[in-house]
Amino acid sequence: MDANSARSSLAVPEESIRKACGDTPLPELGLIEQVWETDPIAREAIGERAADAFGSLPLDDVPEGGEIALGVGSRGIANLSRIVAGVVAEAQDLGYEPFVFPAMGSHGGATGEGQREMLAELGVTESAIGCEIRSSMEVTEVGRTADRDVPVVADANAVAADAIVPINRVKPHTDFDGTVESGLSKMLVIGMGKQRGAKIAHDWAVDWSLRNMIPEITEQLLAELPVVGGVAILEDQRDDTTLIEGVPPEGFLDREAELLETAYDIMPTLPFSELDVLVLDRQGKDISGQGMDTNVIGRRPFAIQEPEPDLPDIKRIYTRGLTGTTHGNAMGMGSADFVHANLLEEIEMPTTLINALTASTTRGVRLPPAVETDRAGLVAAMSTIGIVDPTTVRVLRAADTMHLHRLYASTALVEEARDRDDLRVLEEPSPIRFEAGDFATPSPHETGHDD
Repeated sequence: MDANSARSSLAVPEESIRKACGDTPLPELGLIEQVWETDPIAREAIGERAADAFGSLPLDDVPEGGEIALGVGSRGIANLSRIVAGVVAEAQDLGYEPFVFPAMGSHGGATGEGQREMLAELGVTESAIGCEIRSSMEVTEVGRTADRDVPVVADANAVAADAIVPINRVKPHTDFDGTVESGLSKMLVIGMGKQRGAKIAHDWAVDWSLRNMIPEITEQLLAELPVVGGVAILEDQRDDTTLIEGVPPEGFLDREAELLETAYDIMPTLPFSELDVLVLDRQGKDISGQGMDTNVIGRRPFAIQEPEPDLPDIKRIYTRGLTGTTHGNAMGMGSADFVHANLLEEIEMPTTLINALTASTTRGVRLPPAVETDRAGLVAAMSTIGIVDPTTVRVLRAADTMHLHRLYASTALVEEARDRDDLRVLEEPSPIRFEAGDFATPSPHETGHDD
């Protein structure tokens, strides 16, 4: 049996699901949207704002014509190529020689070419940004931590440069809570550490905790390497760029902590704290490190020394597939209760397992039961939560955990939305339309309603 046949055999036919579950009535779904007040940076101003952020950093000690290593990660950051291009242009205008290096740990299959391809998927190519990309998994040991004697490693190309500047979005992390979470510091410690550094960090996190490790190693990297600061990015609830700021080495951790507080205030979340079923059209590393943002779904597959969030409380999660940009990396699929057969076809297990081993997150890559159709997925989910009434069951369908502006919602949720100022009803509930057992309606963020 070849690999494709083996994968196909894992998907349970709809007929079998419906025979086992009986006549499970499905709810009608309407369309709602969250009402957010946002203040995004105009797209045409992104490059200039990025240039200003880089230009604000202390560059006096960088020699004229010196090389500046710009760290760029694997996340799907809005306007990423524009931001990087703006930084590159400003560095060149100031007389420096910038280059980009992938700062993404083990992503891209832990190969230099794979990481270059991930950058390209995000629009970060040499032609788009105007400078060289140096992609290698080679690292240099730059020191060891004082108390635990843990090796501290960094991308060899970056270490050889005259200056280092990470470019990253600051946001809540999926695996831990701390003063700094996902952002500039984590990129320096784990992203710039490549596969070896990421593995070291996650191994030690079992006893040390990332919340304590990342600040300590960040301070060591700031002291031992020519990190002249970072370019921090914040995104609003609509996944638009709302801030681009240069963060200098002095007060680096304190300023990132302040930015994280703002990021928490403006991050998109589900508008309901209790759900019976959540349907996600896709997951992927470009959406979240865990494929599905654990802060959104309330489930943490890593959770070493870290409690799971109290809310939201979601009884069943059904995931329909992977993003194209994730390159088959299905990290986090273990948070779902059921998945569509499409995910089996899209998954690249070597890439997924390398990521899981590096992050010590084996729970996150456990394969949930797979079903052949969306109708089977809904029936399976609803038939395992007790006796349900289609008029009162709480079902929500979202594009992914990053795009939560518009959502398909069951009748009970639509009725709640009518009484809330932060929600708007766009379409009244109607029977779910299927084609060959799969949803016939587009992903909610692709609906044609004007904002």
